[in-house]
Amino acid sequence: MRTYNVGLEIGGKQIKVGTIEGESSNNAQFKYSEEFLSGSFAHPISISLPLQKEPFSPEATRIFFDGLLPEGFMRRAIAGNMHFDEGDYLSILYNLGKECLGALRVYLDEEDKDISYEPLSAKQVEELASEGATKSTELVIKTHLSLTGASGKVGLYYDDKEDSWYLPVGLAPSTHIVKQSHIRLDGIVTNEQLSMLTASKCGIKIPQSFIINMGKGLDSQVLFATRRYDRTFEGAEEYVDGLKLPHRIHQEDFAQAMGIASFDKYEKEGQNYAQRMFEILRLYAINPLEDQLSLWRRIVFNYVIGNTDSHIKNFSLLYKSDLSGVKLAPAYDVIGTLIYESATREMSFNIGGIRNIDEVTRDSFRTMAGMVGLGEKPAIRVYDEVLEGFESAIREASRELSDIGFENATSIGDRILYSRKRII
Repeated sequence: MRTYNVGLEIGGKQIKVGTIEGESSNNAQFKYSEEFLSGSFAHPISISLPLQKEPFSPEATRIFFDGLLPEGFMRRAIAGNMHFDEGDYLSILYNLGKECLGALRVYLDEEDKDISYEPLSAKQVEELASEGATKSTELVIKTHLSLTGASGKVGLYYDDKEDSWYLPVGLAPSTHIVKQSHIRLDGIVTNEQLSMLTASKCGIKIPQSFIINMGKGLDSQVLFATRRYDRTFEGAEEYVDGLKLPHRIHQEDFAQAMGIASFDKYEKEGQNYAQRMFEILRLYAINPLEDQLSLWRRIVFNYVIGNTDSHIKNFSLLYKSDLSGVKLAPAYDVIGTLIYESATREMSFNIGGIRNIDEVTRDSFRTMAGMVGLGEKPAIRVYDEVLEGFESAIREASRELSDIGFENATSIGDRILYSRKRII
């Protein structure tokens, strides 16, 4: 029998919420502890895992906790390096689960107290940019960091006063997620920063992000850094190696909240993921109307910019510090995908019953508004606002990036506009 503890950080302090027990990943079950259920923080760690005394099924357990792990090549590389089967999510999670997205971690009874930060030299950061998945896999394993998604990414600590990067060790929290350029997709880092800035100018809340340029702006010399919205310095007072420790904030993506496995993150016929996302916000959000309109604006924007990779793991819920409520997390992983020949024309979930982005119209969004329970007038008003402001927003964002040395931003902006010329 394998038994792992599940811990949660609340206000900088670790509490045990339950255990995962089983002979293997195939039959392991999560169960809330009696102490947690009777304590002052007795709130679910997931909408898909409501408070109950009984253990959850192996399937429900796997879907939520497997959802904390990397996917695709990164997962295969990590599993191979650790000599685990990539389907053994528990072994991988235990070895990576000291620093997950959100505030959860997985550990044994013997607590690891190690916590420190190792300075990264400019050469090490440059290696991370140039060596691709090999270097990021090495750092992920070294830092026991688990980040979802299929792209090469690591969690680092950034001291903006000194413009210095650090590698978190042990239980040390990171402050930024750093992604590498995708060698098969030219200008992807500039594309993402351009898309994020454009989203912000179209009224969408985003985390702070910037490009780390280790050379002349070439794909092999740049990294994309995003400040973690699930980390906060508010109320933080502890220092390690001269650096203030941020507190972790719990979060989950919509796939986890809906009880959907990572491999099913793209909608199939009849699943209507968007309707379920809006229903969750109506039932659980602290400000349900505000969050529904924010989610709607984000869906419209992904359509307008041509992001066909906006699946349900790219939308998340951020919890209050005491777990008593949720709100829609800031936007992330926003990219104009249609400028790449390899991109699909199928949206990640249907818009008014239509998946092919070339067949989506204003009427599709009018139909979708009714399907997800939004009033037609406010929904179409947001649709019109995004469409009308999009071209000026992306051109302004392109100029801003070009002015600080990323000259390819103009051509990428032009390519995005050309790919969307039918609707703009």
